[in-house]
Amino acid sequence: MTLSHIDERRDLAAVFRGTAMFGGQAGVCNHFSLRVSADPLRFLLNPWGMYFSEARASDLMLVDEHGRSEGDAPGDAGFAAFNIHSRIHALHPHAHCVLHTHMPCATAITMLEGGRLEPASQEALRFAGDVAYDDSYNGLAHGGEEGERIARAMGDKHVLFLAHHGVIVVGPTVAQAFDHLYYLERAAELQVKAMSCNRPLRRVPPEIAAGTARQFGREREHWARLHLDALRRKLDRDQPAYAL
Repeated sequence: MTLSHIDERRDLAAVFRGTAMFGGQAGVCNHFSLRVSADPLRFLLNPWGMYFSEARASDLMLVDEHGRSEGDAPGDAGFAAFNIHSRIHALHPHAHCVLHTHMPCATAITMLEGGRLEPASQEALRFAGDVAYDDSYNGLAHGGEEGERIARAMGDKHVLFLAHHGVIVVGPTVAQAFDHLYYLERAAELQVKAMSCNRPLRRVPPEIAAGTARQFGREREHWARLHLDALRRKLDRDQPAYAL
């Protein structure tokens, strides 16, 4: 099913609010984007200074490959947001939607020496073989070269853990990217809690992990769309301003 431009905006606005609901927001420092044109490159992005919990479809900026704001919602995206998102959209054809957060449990894993998402919960098995790790931290993404380095570190994966920093999740649709993000933080939360028990993790064997990931992937878009539709129904009842 092809979504209209306004439905894509509403989907993305809903994801901002949904991420705030599960504790994935970090002040006004995180950013989500959605590519709406590949050539020339155009993508929707939240303006710098917006709480996820106040996002509205009409507030999302449309920016070009040079960072210029277009359309009815002009604003400042912030240098780090543009440098990271523009390079991921340019280098990864499958990354229509890019979600970058400092959500607490996933970020906690990036702070561990050799921190990895371990195949110890069913939620984590969704991501078996689909996670990249950037173990080099170079400060804030003030320049395009750092955005380029981060984008290349992602490779062909849908999840990137950034050392000392946070995570980036991408997907071919807003629904799939959000479904990834939600379950990634859930998997990280379970891992952090299990590790706090000071007992060894019980890891799933690699062949079972890979098979389970394939099972999850069979109807990924269908499941993800059901998830996002449920979120939008909740927001339609409780926070209808997201769709404005």
